[in-house]
Amino acid sequence: MTSTTHTGAEDDAAVIDDPRRRRAILWAVCIALMAVVASVTGLNVAQPHLAMTFDASQGQVLWIINTYTLTLAALLLPLGALGDRLGRKLVLIVGLAVFGIANIAGAVAPVMEVMLAARLLSGVGAAMIMPVTLSVITWSFPDKERSKAIGMWSAVAGGGGVLGMFLSALLVDVASWRWLFALPIVLTVASAVIGIRAVPNSREAALGRFDVIGALTSIVAAVGFTFALHEAPTLGWADPIVLATLAAAVLAIVVFILWELRTPFPLLDIRHFRTRGLSSGTTLLLVLFGVQGGVSLVLYPFFQVVLGWSGLLATAGLMPMALLMMFGSVLAPRLAARIGARASMVIGLTGATAGLALMAAFVSADGGYLTVLPGLIVMGLGAGLAMTPSTEAITSSLPRKQQGVASALNDLTRELGAALGVALLGGLLVAGYQSTIGDRLDGVPADLAATASEGIANANAASQHAGEHAGQIITAAQDAFIAGWQQAMWVGVAVMAVLIVFVLIRGPKKPPRADAVDEKEPVS
Repeated sequence: MTSTTHTGAEDDAAVIDDPRRRRAILWAVCIALMAVVASVTGLNVAQPHLAMTFDASQGQVLWIINTYTLTLAALLLPLGALGDRLGRKLVLIVGLAVFGIANIAGAVAPVMEVMLAARLLSGVGAAMIMPVTLSVITWSFPDKERSKAIGMWSAVAGGGGVLGMFLSALLVDVASWRWLFALPIVLTVASAVIGIRAVPNSREAALGRFDVIGALTSIVAAVGFTFALHEAPTLGWADPIVLATLAAAVLAIVVFILWELRTPFPLLDIRHFRTRGLSSGTTLLLVLFGVQGGVSLVLYPFFQVVLGWSGLLATAGLMPMALLMMFGSVLAPRLAARIGARASMVIGLTGATAGLALMAAFVSADGGYLTVLPGLIVMGLGAGLAMTPSTEAITSSLPRKQQGVASALNDLTRELGAALGVALLGGLLVAGYQSTIGDRLDGVPADLAATASEGIANANAASQHAGEHAGQIITAAQDAFIAGWQQAMWVGVAVMAVLIVFVLIRGPKKPPRADAVDEKEPVS
């Protein structure tokens, strides 16, 4: 199969006509996306193994995990823009090569420094891959097929993390933590083999110089916000490091906005946020992924500490939400075609909010998993229905020549949203736990009470040496955890309710037309 080079002046006739080739393209980009998404969460299940292998502290282990996320978030916008200029196929294949080599290096890393370098290089490769996967779809598929393809992409983006974590946990249990890297390596090779033959090398004629200042300020802003949101739950929001990085990020985003409004060739034209699709789509994904990140943070200690599940079983407990999310993402284009993108987004958000409310209202330690399962199912399906039209609204709001940037913005919104949700909902969980447990530890020795007040995992450890107070500590910790859970989840419900109203007012009025991404002015 031959590659096709498009320019910004070409219209929808430039899409791939052969349905078999379109299927191959979809397979290539979705497999590549799966490799990237699975690597975000994969090492989470191997934290104790990493600590023992490299004689690393908990902080160092978290750096091994978060270096990948930070690098990915920082480089999404600049590398997405380079994909538009240099050729999306070229950037995809080079990104797959970099990503594959980095994962091989991680699998055989003898010391922590090599592992950190491998994770950094993985993030670079992932930032080349991720925006290209979506922009290739928007370029290659005709309008009537584009929504379905974006639905498949959204399914992988939404549920792939949990699926990747489950497969990673399985590999750790049956083999060793080094086999975690086998999954992204295999996926990378499979995507490259298909992509070399099928993916067209669409690119844009360079209009002016590359926006270096916009790229640098976007990197500083992304790193600052992501780092601060990751570290705030551990260090505290008043910590000087957190405050300094937040200040740097805010300053960078202000400079970025002012520069993008001034320069004739912006990395991201801020004026496009006036459109309904871009403003509502990015806001929806930011909040939705934030709530989902917070839910995952809460569910793991519930499964592992309250219910006593293993890491593998805890990950399996999230699978109903992930699978229903993937199903909803595939179903969403049909729903949007019937009732419109805005209505689909609202219905999906309403379902996700209802699922969150079900978990908040009925969760209990005695009832176990069945008290959260209905909420997981409803939330997963609702989130899937909301994600696909939101993603399509974002890509349809920017011109075809900036589809790499549009895709990168979509990806960055998801990454920052998840980090924000973990920080904020996690903080609410801790605050609720600590404010509740004190009154339930009357009579417990002060040292044990202080340890139990730090968190439910600490309380579980303290109970092992508490003698006659063991039962009281465990009961108090479980009750306090449920109270903190409910506080965090009800705040999430309130935020989602506000988001529903926002989308009702600001959501896209009509589905994107076939030529929407070709127009000089984005559609509403």
